[in-house]
Amino acid sequence: MKVMLVEDDFTMRSLLKTLLQLEGFQVVADFEINPQVILDKMAAEKPDVTLMDVHLRNSNGIEIVRSIRQNPELSGLKILMSSGEDVRDACAKAGADGFLLKPYMPDDLISWIRTHGG
Repeated sequence: MKVMLVEDDFTMRSLLKTLLQLEGFQVVADFEINPQVILDKMAAEKPDVTLMDVHLRNSNGIEIVRSIRQNPELSGLKILMSSGEDVRDACAKAGADGFLLKPYMPDDLISWIRTHGG
């Protein structure tokens, strides 16, 4: 199963990438974090699940999810949002499939991916 990480914090991205690889997932994580690059990368990689941070340095994860849901080629991709603020309602309204409040347990992340990732 392929997981795409949209996380601008290098340490968090590295930890998540290592965790997911140890669990046997293929991970796409090392690319520029800006809306167009993210959309292009999703179209090229077609991940089973995308884990996206809400608060990105140069963009807003919720706005990116709205763009994904408006794109017929990407609209069916599974998206799990995460944030240190409880913005699950805003994420759901934007079209996210799930939400994890940071800090979350690694088992919760792995379980969600295995359950919803296809």
